[in-house]
Amino acid sequence: MKRREFIKKASLTAAGSIAFPYILPSGRLFAQTGTELAGHVVYVLFAGGVRHQESIGQLYLSGSQDSNVGGNVMYNMLNGAPPDRKIVYGTTPAGEPQGSQPIPQLLGSTIQSQGTTFQEVRAVNGGHYGGLTSLITGNRATAQGLRVRPNYPTVFEYLRKHRGFATTDAWFVGNGIGNSVPLLNSSEHPEYGLNYGANFVAPLITFGGEGRDILANAKVYHPQEELEPIYKMKHFLDNSFRIRQGDIEGIRNTEEEKINIKAFFRDIFNRGGSTASPPVADNGDLRTVGYAAEVLKWFKPKLMVVNLHAVDSCHSNFTSYLRSLHRADHAVGWLWNYIQNNIPEMANNTIMIATPECGRNENPNPIQDENDWFAYDHSGDLNTQRVFTQMVGKNVPQNLVVGSESNPIGTSVDNVLTIADIFGVKDQVNAAGFIDNSARSLFDRI
Repeated sequence: MKRREFIKKASLTAAGSIAFPYILPSGRLFAQTGTELAGHVVYVLFAGGVRHQESIGQLYLSGSQDSNVGGNVMYNMLNGAPPDRKIVYGTTPAGEPQGSQPIPQLLGSTIQSQGTTFQEVRAVNGGHYGGLTSLITGNRATAQGLRVRPNYPTVFEYLRKHRGFATTDAWFVGNGIGNSVPLLNSSEHPEYGLNYGANFVAPLITFGGEGRDILANAKVYHPQEELEPIYKMKHFLDNSFRIRQGDIEGIRNTEEEKINIKAFFRDIFNRGGSTASPPVADNGDLRTVGYAAEVLKWFKPKLMVVNLHAVDSCHSNFTSYLRSLHRADHAVGWLWNYIQNNIPEMANNTIMIATPECGRNENPNPIQDENDWFAYDHSGDLNTQRVFTQMVGKNVPQNLVVGSESNPIGTSVDNVLTIADIFGVKDQVNAAGFIDNSARSLFDRI
């Protein structure tokens, strides 16, 4: 083999190991026992701590601020008329008042009409990481620390181990690489762990300015003569994918999967920013969802989890929170529409599930925004336990609303078991013994 060819092949292998540095075993450990309800699941961790009153409660400003103006700002997901005045959640064309133009509805029929809505669900954790971890593991995670991988297996690991899914069948699309989000693609559990984790990508980092500078040309560097750019690329990828220095364990893709991932990255970079995108993509959540659609279209994964977080601005700015909530609805509606109309392999064979990781407090904090509206934290009162879940797609009952404020049905730990049920391995996941005792498949709740 010629020296140049050897260096090229060695460099390609090294680059693949750095970007997605772990190898996963293949093959199912247990036979599928249930009927598969759909071929794909898209699981949306919805928006970053959503107050029940302004979302599914459709109160808008009523009760939260000194106003009696109510209405529905999530009219892709929920039935109900929008507010008729004090509109601050839309877009702002030149020369018009801020937020004066609400984003037009994308879906002719809402997610509520197309699927099943659990309108009063109990979150088991009032914090972001604990809430996200419970949504990913189906466990209450009461002893879960920050900036460490979950203690209990994730939904990715359950499906990879018990259903035999490949690495590129499981993706976690994050909104960034801060805090603990990149650690949610696998657990530390010795019976599962990194060997069964999902590919994690934070597209706004990977395909952002620094990513384009470092990765776009996909140049193969000489390992001895060009060490500086090699180390620069390694540093960027280490931060993008949270690879621990000296840690060679973890999630690896097969050589074939590495080639496919590299081809996907090259395709995105070569398009120069011309990628799928909701009509309004003026915050990070919306751009993240656009890239999530690209991952879906390229890989057609069995499971994708996508994390949204922009509504967390509610800590200090209620107006911004309303705008982000309106945009999160826009993102979910657009993503569902995109799957049905642009990915034939997934259209009519996908179930989408959306749940906030936690609610927000019933009473405000002292911070006021530009409209003199008070902000809301999520410090653990009972209102932070009030969330909702929507489920839509193949084999999901249509136009069904389950539960009420006086009769809450479902918890945030139900979703992992629901996804296992969709793929026919609910019994195996239950038998593993790590799902919360209270958890039920939402199909059983129905």
